Amino acid sequence: MQNFELFTPTNYIFGKGQIEKLSKVIPQGAKILLAYGGGSIFKNGVHEQVIKSLEGYEIVEFGGIEPNPHFETLMKAVEVIKEKNLDFILAVGGGSVIDGVKFISVAVNFEGNPIDLLQKKAPITGTPVPFGTVLTLPATGSEMNSSTVVTIAKTQEKLSFGGPALYPQFSVCDPTTIASLPKRQIENGIVDAFTHVMEQYMTYPQDAYLQDRIAEGILQTLIEIGPKVVENPSDYKLASNFMWSCTMALNGLLNKGVITDWTTHMIGHELTALYGIDHARTLAIIAPNLYTVMFETKKEKLTQYGKRIFNLTGSDDEIAKEAINKTVEFFHLMGMDTKLSEYTEDYKKSADFIVERFENRGWKALGEKQNITPEKVHKIVEASY
Repeated sequence: MQNFELFTPTNYIFGKGQIEKLSKVIPQGAKILLAYGGGSIFKNGVHEQVIKSLEGYEIVEFGGIEPNPHFETLMKAVEVIKEKNLDFILAVGGGSVIDGVKFISVAVNFEGNPIDLLQKKAPITGTPVPFGTVLTLPATGSEMNSSTVVTIAKTQEKLSFGGPALYPQFSVCDPTTIASLPKRQIENGIVDAFTHVMEQYMTYPQDAYLQDRIAEGILQTLIEIGPKVVENPSDYKLASNFMWSCTMALNGLLNKGVITDWTTHMIGHELTALYGIDHARTLAIIAPNLYTVMFETKKEKLTQYGKRIFNLTGSDDEIAKEAINKTVEFFHLMGMDTKLSEYTEDYKKSADFIVERFENRGWKALGEKQNITPEKVHKIVEASY
């Protein structure tokens, strides 16, 4: 196991009725930017609950943060904060809204052009504006981690950065908020969380026995509840396990002491930027083909995964290959199409485009063993057609 540090400063406030605690965790007298997405919080009653809890606070609302939040939109929120002299941000929504608010938080007082945080991985300067979250769409784990992903619409780039400043001060997570979500969004959330676990687990044996068991527990839970919560999102037992699993999948615990991959996400981000495909669906397209192309590298963990998650038997090669098939079956069960050609007729340009982008960024040695070369990226994307 590798050396590691564990830092979890976010106050995670979980359960029914917890939105009413907002006035206890936001400083009295704070001037708040209330940030949200397309307006679903008005339909599900969350906006009303938030406003009621924050009675007496000065609140400026900023809606319209997109799925895969756009840099251009977020910079408008930065200007609102500066103009109104606001000193706290509350993200109410899913991972995209929370990611957007993380960027806004550090961009307000950043000493330079905030686009450099994304394109040049510039270090965070200035004092970030404190923020908290009310989670309404479980998927990304952004409510309890220190990273963000933002899309630059002008250049069709989906880029990430992170650091300790990006931890929310608190996250209110009420599972009842998912009751009105469309099936597609819940399907996406399950697959997103599942793949987050796999990016940290599906590498090679690293003698991290507890991390493996925790990862496997989350995978087994998502497989068990996934189809059920899609059909019954108002079932509190299912909803609460869904929300907690999504947080645990990417709150920083699973990657402690291990080397992780994340190539599936890096390729998937480009497919979202190119074609507008839902993030989770890009992961379902790429992950099985990455495991196939990198089979020899990942065979030991694929075999362990096949035995422990799907109770497979046979030779290691047989188990590892069938484990990939079982993963694809689960993605199909969760409503995912797993071929790029099922989403766009323009798919044949994607492999060359993505490889060129990766090479221009200097991304020439990816994966847990730094052995995913541009040539292998090309094979993975082609295999996904």
